[in-house]
Formats: sequence, C-alpha cells, structure tokens
Amino acid sequence: MTQTMHKKDVISVVIVEDYKLTRVGLKSALNEYEHINVVGEAEDADQGLKMINSLQPDVVLMDLGLPGMNGLEATIKLKETQPNIKVIILTSHERGEEVIAALGSGANAYCLKDITPETLSEVIKNVADGACWVDPAVSSVALNFFPKPENVTLLQSTEVQDARAQLTERELEVLKHLVKGKSNTEIAKELIVSVHTAKAHVCSILQKLCVDDRVQAAVKAIKENII
Repeated sequence: MTQTMHKKDVISVVIVEDYKLTRVGLKSALNEYEHINVVGEAEDADQGLKMINSLQPDVVLMDLGLPGMNGLEATIKLKETQPNIKVIILTSHERGEEVIAALGSGANAYCLKDITPETLSEVIKNVADGACWVDPAVSSVALNFFPKPENVTLLQSTEVQDARAQLTERELEVLKHLVKGKSNTEIAKELIVSVHTAKAHVCSILQKLCVDDRVQAAVKAIKENII
C-alpha cells in the first residue's frame, strides 16, 4: 500500500513561464510526483510576482527569458521582500554572461530546460530543504567564461593567493565540487566521508571566503580563479 504523504511534506510550486505549452508540460510532469503540488502558473513576471505573493509557494520555477521584466529581475525583486521562497531558474541558454548574471540573482538553483522531470523533481525537493543546485552543464559554461591564465603564478592577485592560502587542500577539493553544483551527499560520496564532514567543510569554506551561501562561493571561486 502506498503511504499517503502528510500535507506538510508536499512542496507547493508556482511556475512562471511565458510559453503555455512549456507551462502545461511542466505542470503535468511535476504533478506526477507525490511530493510536489503545482499550485499556480503565470505567463510573465508581473503576474507571477502577484501570484507568488498571494499563494506563498515553497518553490518558484522561474523562466530566464520572460517578456518585459526578465526572470533575473523578477528573482531579485522577489528575494528583496520574500527571501525564504526558493527560486529555481530555468533557461535554454548556455551563454557565459547569462550564467554569471543568474548566479548573482539570489536564485537557489539553475537548470537547463533539457533537465529530465525526475531530476527536476529531486532538485525541487533538495532546494525546498535548503540546498543549492547548479546544472553541471551550467557550471562548465561558467568555468569556460572565466578561463584561467596560462601563467597562473605570475598573474595571480594577492587577494586570490590569500583566499587560496586560507583553504586547506581538502577544502579546495570540496570547492571544486561546489562549482559543479554537487550536494553535500554527493560530495561525501566523492570524498568517501560522512555527510556531516562534507557539510563541515562547506561551512568552513563559506566562512573563509566571506560569502553567505554555496552559490556565492562557486561564483567567487570562478571569478577569482581560486580553483
């Protein structure tokens, strides 16, 4: 017998996407999962922000390329007033400048639209639980957008050297996994350590880099060539 989930275990989701076919497809696919309930859908940012304010969902799926106010602008505006609502950016673009802009918007996850429904459902669950997630393809684009100089030793700034010097070899290894968008559980498996240990490394990295979250740590690592 299938166990009925408690209401508090169901994640409420609002979809903000201008293409109706995409909205319908997302809603239909996500509502197949017991832990997700799509409670609303909007075709532009203005309508979406009003709906979010009214429905107070746990998670918002925000299209990057909305007409008028785009998804990044909408995310920044939303986070200014309701920082606890989680935002997942959906995009079909892999341009480096857009990826970096997305990383600075305050969103909690960044997904390409070719993501599978199963993976997206897991991202929604993890983000609702407080994690951040970056599509591995997006991470690669971000890394390519900030290529490392050939002569790293000569061209490194004092600040970059100081930031790297503060991190242990293990923390640098963990930071590389953060840039790839891996969760604490995935990092723990890669390093063959406990999830608690992986989380402790992540917390130490955030403190040493003077950033608030995993995404900011990844952005700083990329922009300043720390890894």
